[in-house]
Amino acid sequence: MSEWIFFPLAALSVVTALAVVLNTNPVRSALGLVATLFLLAVFYAALEAHLVAALQIIVYAGAVMVLFLFVITLLNLQSDPRDGGRALSTTLAVVSALVVGGSLAAALSGASFGGEVAVLPEGFGTTAELARRLFLQDVVAFEITSILLLVAVIGAVVLAKRDIVTDGDDAGRAG
Repeated sequence: MSEWIFFPLAALSVVTALAVVLNTNPVRSALGLVATLFLLAVFYAALEAHLVAALQIIVYAGAVMVLFLFVITLLNLQSDPRDGGRALSTTLAVVSALVVGGSLAAALSGASFGGEVAVLPEGFGTTAELARRLFLQDVVAFEITSILLLVAVIGAVVLAKRDIVTDGDDAGRAG
């Protein structure tokens, strides 16, 4: 990947990741995460790991984000009416413009960003290498991640169910 493409995309990735962390509205934060995940897929595609790029979009930007939005909807999270969303958007726009502009100015001036280009190992991004990594070397981390996601969804459902039961009891006592 050319430095002309890499650094602006990297800066945009950092800005969208900051939008995830700094947004108080959970839906806007989830949309920032979708943008970050799509930008990561672009990096994988540039590394010629097309399977990983496709899985990044299908699994993370698709399925996991649907799960996150389902939990947000289930919990009925409301944003603060005094939300500083406009100020945050302006700040992120200014920061992204400065970072992208700075990296483009450095590229135009002929500054060298790195040195040697890293050589990828043989089979990088192929189905066989991904399967070997995921199901042999990193199987514990893979299973722990799936358990954590399952616990998070169960916890969200329990919390939402408790609020529904509590609201129902309050309505019964008032009437």
